[in-house]
Amino acid sequence: MPIHDLTNKVVLLTGIGAVGEGWGNGTTIAALFARQGAKVFGCDINLDAAKKAAGDIRRDSDVVKIHGATADDSVEVLHKSLVQDVTKSDQCKLLVDSCMQKHGRIDILVNNVGKSEPGGPAELSEETWDAQTDVNLKSVYLTCHLVLPIMEKQATGGAVLNVSSVAGLRYIGKPQVAYAATKAAIIQFTKTTAVIYAQRTGGKVRLNTVVPGLMDTPLVSMLAKKYAGGDEEGYREVRRQQVPMGRMGTAWDVAHAALFLCSDEAGYVTGQEIVVDGGIIDSTGRT
Repeated sequence: MPIHDLTNKVVLLTGIGAVGEGWGNGTTIAALFARQGAKVFGCDINLDAAKKAAGDIRRDSDVVKIHGATADDSVEVLHKSLVQDVTKSDQCKLLVDSCMQKHGRIDILVNNVGKSEPGGPAELSEETWDAQTDVNLKSVYLTCHLVLPIMEKQATGGAVLNVSSVAGLRYIGKPQVAYAATKAAIIQFTKTTAVIYAQRTGGKVRLNTVVPGLMDTPLVSMLAKKYAGGDEEGYREVRRQQVPMGRMGTAWDVAHAALFLCSDEAGYVTGQEIVVDGGIIDSTGRT
């Protein structure tokens, strides 16, 4: 059996699209899981981004090669892209119900949505704080609230992967207190829930976290506008200098860590996090 084989595993993934050119974490995780044989059921609040992700995955030559299909046939890898706001319980239920109606099971849940807004507690409005909490944290609760009972009933259980950030582990140079607080909360939410379900299911249902650092994704352009006055190249250079390895990571670095945590090879791993950051959290940030 190939390593990290996900053949016929059903993956429910939130935040499958990316804003701008290039592949974000969601699209890349979906594509890599599809290469390993999974059936990815993705959603995104941005319909155009979801459609672009679907097209990119369909055209991924490695997906086509592994499945022995034509590019058109490989659409089965991404069965449907739904426009969903996963901060709303009714829309989350529609998403989960739609996946169950299509496939009858959910083997892997990937919570990938997230948003960063600048400001400390004195500067952030209450509305911004609430929105950050909803997008980054409530979405994780809502999907887990609906999917964990499904996984618990399945003979084969399931795996949940939540995407956090190094901002939840240390200050990384940007005033983003709501983002940092919610990303830290995701890690503890995952740990606590993992213990509960380890005891309830004997390890049949696992939850883990991947913690990306400063990654080179389409999101960088948007962050440069928020935190560097639109100076994208200058912002990129600052990010590179913050990383002990001297470079940003890629979405594929995140995806490969995610794949391990969701695979059978990680069957005895739960309540843990893999930090993908080029050494940032182990550094003082000084040369």
